[in-house]
Amino acid sequence: MTQNELPPRRHLPPRRELTRKHLGGTGARGKSDIPHGSWIDIWLPPFMRPYARLARLDRPIGAWLLLLPGWWALCMASFGPPDDKNLFVLFLIGAIVMRGAGCTYNDIIDRDIDAKVERTRTRPLPAGEISVGAAWIFLALQLTAGLAVLLQFDWPAIIVGAASLVLVFTYPFMKRITYWPQAWLGLTFNWGVLVGWVAVRGELEFSMLPLYAAGVFWTLGYDTIYAHQDKEDDTLVGVKSTALALGKLTRPFVALMYALAFGLIVYASVRVITPGLPSQILLGVAGLHLIWQVATLDITSPANCLQRFQSNRNFGVLILVALLFQRVQY
Repeated sequence: MTQNELPPRRHLPPRRELTRKHLGGTGARGKSDIPHGSWIDIWLPPFMRPYARLARLDRPIGAWLLLLPGWWALCMASFGPPDDKNLFVLFLIGAIVMRGAGCTYNDIIDRDIDAKVERTRTRPLPAGEISVGAAWIFLALQLTAGLAVLLQFDWPAIIVGAASLVLVFTYPFMKRITYWPQAWLGLTFNWGVLVGWVAVRGELEFSMLPLYAAGVFWTLGYDTIYAHQDKEDDTLVGVKSTALALGKLTRPFVALMYALAFGLIVYASVRVITPGLPSQILLGVAGLHLIWQVATLDITSPANCLQRFQSNRNFGVLILVALLFQRVQY
């Protein structure tokens, strides 16, 4: 291939490179984070696929991690068998929509950086599949849908939920000014704890803070693992992260964050009612899962880091089921 035949900078890399690096190749600097052959490629018409990928609809892990702390709060803030299923459904829809909006906004702001990072250079914006103007319109539509969901709550919850936009819109800039953007993400991704608590109780209370803090520590742990996928590219483009700040201290740091998160979750649940045997078993399994993550973490392997990161959905679901048993017990 001659120099004149090289594809434009903002287009997809050659098919040979996609096959080697992006469809299963491994290496120190990873591969594309866009799954090929997913339901998006099978079921959606071509013009919709870039927008679905922009909203990460083919990668639901982010929606899970955004949703689960809110569901935890709904369980802890109320007692007895679940009688507020509508709140659980609203949180589910809201998490999917707002996670998509957050990803769209983040990709708009980071499009030039993403073009320089191997794992992200084939995303719709840096690849030229969507214009920036179209992405802004898509973001507006998602925010409108999110507002429609939020308006189903009472006014205290609406106000608390709307306040999260300050964190959402400032998060993409944190990696440019601090090595601790994961802390900002923790504050943002666990805001659902506050919304869920207020949706049930009608007001902010001190008793919700341990659960919110647990979520922040949990996010600091799993997103530090996630950041190790991009540390080489981040160094080259001048982006900061806890992965770069901690280096070989990552394992003890993640262990500490997970220990604090798990301890605060147990403390918050015990404040409600002493967990019964089923809840105790599930909490124990959840704790062992975090230990497994730390013990088997390999920060030199992007595939290992991605797997450990994604496995946090299992931890979150174990905590949720334990809390549901606790509600029924009450």
